[in-house]
Amino acid sequence: MTSHEEPEEGEQHGGNRVNAAGKPYTRDVHHDTEPAPPRASGYFAGLTQALTRTDAYRDGHLSRPAFLSLAILTFITFVGNFTQLQLSAALPTLVSDFHISVTLGQWMTSIFQLTMGVMVPLTAYLTRRFSTRQIVITSMVVFTLGSVLAWLSPSFPLALFGRFLEAVGTGVMWPVLQITVFSIFPLARRGMAMGIVGMAMAVAPAIGPTLGGVQTDLNGWRSIFLTLTVIGCLAIVLTTFGLHNFGQADTSAHADFFSVGLSIIGFGGLMFGFTNIQAYPFSVPVVWLPMVIGLAGIIWFVLRQFHTEKMFKAGKSSRPALLDLSVLRNRSFSIGTIIASLSFFAFSSLIVLIPLFIQDCRGYSATISGLIMLPGAIAQAISQFFGGRALDRFGARPVALIGTILLTAGTACMSTIGLHTWIWSISFYQFIRQIGMGFVMMPVTTWSLNCLKPSEVSAGSAVTNTVRQIAGAVGSPVMILIMYSIAAASMSNGQQTIPANITGIEWALRISAVINLIMILMVIFGVKGEDAGSAREAVRIALHHDSLKQEDKATKSLAHIDDTAKLHTIETGK
Repeated sequence: MTSHEEPEEGEQHGGNRVNAAGKPYTRDVHHDTEPAPPRASGYFAGLTQALTRTDAYRDGHLSRPAFLSLAILTFITFVGNFTQLQLSAALPTLVSDFHISVTLGQWMTSIFQLTMGVMVPLTAYLTRRFSTRQIVITSMVVFTLGSVLAWLSPSFPLALFGRFLEAVGTGVMWPVLQITVFSIFPLARRGMAMGIVGMAMAVAPAIGPTLGGVQTDLNGWRSIFLTLTVIGCLAIVLTTFGLHNFGQADTSAHADFFSVGLSIIGFGGLMFGFTNIQAYPFSVPVVWLPMVIGLAGIIWFVLRQFHTEKMFKAGKSSRPALLDLSVLRNRSFSIGTIIASLSFFAFSSLIVLIPLFIQDCRGYSATISGLIMLPGAIAQAISQFFGGRALDRFGARPVALIGTILLTAGTACMSTIGLHTWIWSISFYQFIRQIGMGFVMMPVTTWSLNCLKPSEVSAGSAVTNTVRQIAGAVGSPVMILIMYSIAAASMSNGQQTIPANITGIEWALRISAVINLIMILMVIFGVKGEDAGSAREAVRIALHHDSLKQEDKATKSLAHIDDTAKLHTIETGK
């Protein structure tokens, strides 16, 4: 598909088009007959030269440089997701080696999620200010340094700091990949592209904990970080010699560092409090105080973003908002973000609850627990791909409706589990749930970003990923709190510990099913209108709107010529 088939990507900025990241293309793709600007000579100079849409996507296929660059970004993002979950099986060994408490050792996983939640809001500024290569190479250097530090650390604080650096290095990669996909692919192919990318991302949760457990059993927990060090070095080589830039960096862009501080306090405080709720009662200050400070910081942050963006658009400030929340005024984008966040909330909570049921309540090993969850992870990876293709063909509404129905049905069945339930039936229920997740998460996210202007996609990606990250971080602690509260109430009524815990898990699953039911209603009543159709339909609508704009411009031009002629007649008397 050629560029003139997609006028919605063609916001004009001084005669030049902009890509989905809001950055100007290096040449005007509406004038292919004009000579292109000279390319920089040399191999590395060629890599730094930004690829345009026509350079990246030709005749319905990715060009070789674009394919290689997208493959590198997908691999690095996969590594980030893989790293986040890989250490969970190694925590008991790590706690024993450093002679620390389980609560303290849990911070090796908690700090990763916490840091990523703080990094994502910075994505819009980073992608505007720095080039793709600058962001990715720097991220991989930081990630590799963190892996080396954790691998060789003689003490727990150094290992924790290394883990923090790993999270900093991978925290922005998913939004960068998302923005790149939207800048390369035409609208009619984005669902398929995001489905393929999502398939790779869905594989990481399936193999991360399993491989981490195998490595720990064979060579100790440090071997995990040694492997990540090697992967980090490989990623640096790949990005240095194979990654192209997409879009031009705006070196004049400045960050609102006060907003950066507010985002760290707000999102960091909120997630810190919810992380602690797994180890302490809510009445303990280490739980509720960070939550209160975090909520206050988020409210201040939101108000400042609206004010800063208003001043910027009015021309009274040269500095845009760190996170452009005005995209939330787009109804379709807001609905899509809420649906995706609710699914992330429900999904992340069950990833913790189900292993608790299998291991603590039923007495099975961690290996059996992993095998029970594995088919669902594979199913989600496959359904991500088919969900993306279905989005391009049928539109967001039918795809998301099928996904939310499957998700609700699987969760409702899961809520009936008990002390004597056949253990492999849980695998079947989770299989159904994760097929539904594949038909909801990526298609709804892609549709919601498609509803934005091309220049808003960068901000939209940062907003939706920030909200999803918070939902994922909050989901597990909230559901665990509900489970333990109901279990405590059951034990106070004379129920034994294991049956009481099962009762708590059942009620947490029922609440999750209600959340899924709300998602069905949101899809039915919220995902509608022209932009809920297929991508091809959206292209046809955009073409129709563009033709109307061209006719309007032509009419105004003729009217201007006619007025000029009349004025000339009046002035000359002829």
